[in-house]
Amino acid sequence: MLLENMNMAIHAIKANKMRSFLTMLGIIIGIGSVIAIVSIGDTMRSMVSDLYKNVGMTMAYVYIWPSDGDSMRESDYFTLDETERMKEVFGDELAYIDSNASVNAEALYGRNKVKYQFEGIYAHYTDVHEINVIYGRNLNEADIKGRKNNVVLEANGAKELFGTENAVGKTFRTTIYGNTDDYHVVGIYRLDQSPFEAIMAGRSETRAGYMPDTLLTWPNDTFFGARVFAREGTDMEVFSDKLSSYLAKAKGRNKEDIAFSSAASEMGTVDAAMGGLSAAVGGIAAISLLVGGIGIMNIMLVSVTERTREIGIRKALGAKTRDIMIQFLTESAILSALGGILGILTGAGLVMAGGLLFGIGVVIKPAVILVAVGFSALVGLFFGIYPAQKAAKADPIDALRYE
Repeated sequence: MLLENMNMAIHAIKANKMRSFLTMLGIIIGIGSVIAIVSIGDTMRSMVSDLYKNVGMTMAYVYIWPSDGDSMRESDYFTLDETERMKEVFGDELAYIDSNASVNAEALYGRNKVKYQFEGIYAHYTDVHEINVIYGRNLNEADIKGRKNNVVLEANGAKELFGTENAVGKTFRTTIYGNTDDYHVVGIYRLDQSPFEAIMAGRSETRAGYMPDTLLTWPNDTFFGARVFAREGTDMEVFSDKLSSYLAKAKGRNKEDIAFSSAASEMGTVDAAMGGLSAAVGGIAAISLLVGGIGIMNIMLVSVTERTREIGIRKALGAKTRDIMIQFLTESAILSALGGILGILTGAGLVMAGGLLFGIGVVIKPAVILVAVGFSALVGLFFGIYPAQKAAKADPIDALRYE
């Protein structure tokens, strides 16, 4: 019986192709919009997640920030001795810590000048953050302990300064904290960025490089805060609580005065905001499904009127009220489901085309597609109930007399 109703419904749709397509257009636009918006939102969330993962999900900045508006004390600043004590206290749980020191400087080689931001690191920084060295080597323990003027440069910056990416062994001059000296290139790394990361970074004339942290932070120096990396797999909320409690005691501050900003918490905040925005915009787009449903109801009412005589004949031949109702509900659901499928193809196609155009991997979740198809069929059933009831309740004698 169901197959027969489906065949009749498909035949009725084929008999009025243009009218059926125009009826489905509201559903196509609605489902297509929802699929496209939700998929774009999921894609953006995935790219933001990858961005934070590249930075390091266990990375955080910790510093003193008085919650009562009190001014900073001299003891609120960090020293290298304090970071060493933190290593001893937390052991393996603290994978890496440094002063988060960096400096902007202009590198000179012959007549070439390139602006750089040099980041100070220790030798085991590569244990927590990958540096994709393509020529030479990373900074080692001898560079750090010997406070050597050795640097690792980003490939594009090296090409601008030296005219070639492979600048290992070359020397340039720059001024760090007022002291001008020669610096030696021991390694070149490739900064692998996705198109999204490149957009977020923006266009900048300042290039990146690494140098020993011991060149930027001297033994007696104090610094505002520390950059820490917890051990992989660490619960960052628990780690934050333990570290904040320790620093509050060590610095003579309240626990609320310890600021702990982690990549994981920032990513969670951004992801929640983007998820909410995507849901809100998707909900607005879903309103067009209501318009599409009203269109289906309208065309089904027209169809019932046009086929009044057919309904009378079927009832005269023994068709029950239930059979007539199921026939028109099936036609309404198929009309809506076909619109949903075309909407999915349209929405997913636009998202994939955009991904190919911008070189971005898109995220289209199967669950979203299944929900879209099911929802479009439900829209058809809901808005098809009234026309189907009108057809089912038609008096067979009056229906046969209808011209």
